[in-house]
Amino acid sequence: MQSNERSGSAGATMEEAADDLSPFLRKYRDGRIERLVTHTFVPASETPAASNGVATRDVVIDPDTGVSARMFLNVRAVTTSGRKLPVIVYFHGGGFCTGSAFSKLFHRYAASLSARAAALVVSVEYRLAPEHPIPAAFDDAWAALRWVTFSDDDPWLARHADRDRGVFLAGESAGAVIAHDVAARAASPEGIDDLVNIEGMILLHPFFWGPDRLPSETNDDDHRRHELGHKTAVFVPEKLDKFWPFLTAGTASNDDPRADPPAEVVASVACRRALVAVAAMDLARHRGRRYAEWLQRHGRWCREVTLVESEDEDHAFHLYRPGRASAVALMDRVVEFVNGGGGERTPALPEKKTVVGVVETPVTVMNLHASVVGAYDDKQVRRNTLLVAKGSGGNNNKVVIRVTPPRWSVARNALVVGRPGKAASVLPRFGLLMGAMQ
Repeated sequence: MQSNERSGSAGATMEEAADDLSPFLRKYRDGRIERLVTHTFVPASETPAASNGVATRDVVIDPDTGVSARMFLNVRAVTTSGRKLPVIVYFHGGGFCTGSAFSKLFHRYAASLSARAAALVVSVEYRLAPEHPIPAAFDDAWAALRWVTFSDDDPWLARHADRDRGVFLAGESAGAVIAHDVAARAASPEGIDDLVNIEGMILLHPFFWGPDRLPSETNDDDHRRHELGHKTAVFVPEKLDKFWPFLTAGTASNDDPRADPPAEVVASVACRRALVAVAAMDLARHRGRRYAEWLQRHGRWCREVTLVESEDEDHAFHLYRPGRASAVALMDRVVEFVNGGGGERTPALPEKKTVVGVVETPVTVMNLHASVVGAYDDKQVRRNTLLVAKGSGGNNNKVVIRVTPPRWSVARNALVVGRPGKAASVLPRFGLLMGAMQ
């Protein structure tokens, strides 16, 4: 939830403010909203920049809601390699209430990401609270992912995007919370029915918050900062306690799973790989570490978790000092992740569990990545399989469908199960039952 660019001047006294949510904004009793940060607008240009070979242009994703995006195309990489590029859907930070994909701060980072990772970056301009309370930002992010996945009209996506590989979701601070929500939504019945394909999730300094206090969110941690020569944290826990109710127009409190996702929601995120970055002096670092640990231990679809910690740095430091050695090192890790390189991973992942779905039998299977293993009773169910269980009409056979490899990409290959001649997709049914998986 970092503040960005620079602070604006106060337009009224603190006594007139009904809600003081600095460093982001203040809302006054007469309804006025004063944003305490300003942004320098940067125009897009389809002429590649001489410094990095990246061209940019703006697109409208949904005219009804106004959600749009700035696209960053690494023309140099396209010209040099002749290959299609990985696609990164990027969500900027700013506390859900400030920031813009068109501002200098986030334009600079997305352009650098496109240049370094040789990628097509789609930086989403989502609606901001309080004018558009949450879940507007989450809905816009989901619409952006579906547009990137399925749009056949955009020439950059059609010509240069390697969508068969699957897209990457990335964001910092509040944008990382949005990226998580999109990946969790992709595992819901709605997401499985849409058959979105997420290769990786990149969460940079995710700013989750909740009703409990983790060690990094206490006054003791503030004393530690002073002992190490750091300034007082930008965020005040007592102020942040008021933040989520404000962003949701009073419809949710800090125990909202969108702000404080429980372990079972973290485990459900529908990506094959994940990178979680934390800063050692960040107020939110323990929630980021906990998120990575939960995903490593319990993730159902995520097969690789990389945790990166930047020593002696604070929240979103890489945006403000991109040339700093620690910011360059963090970008190096992101680039390695996008390009499939190794990283400092959390301990070895446990073996994945079985996903159980209930459908009618007999079944037909149409999928290049799946094969019918056979009928089994409950004691013989194998791990790393999808189990189709309990037929109707007195037929209690259980048919096990093994997916090779057992990964989310099966969703894009039309796994079809049902009565012969009346096939119906089983994947949404699996989605409904994921929450009960042990």
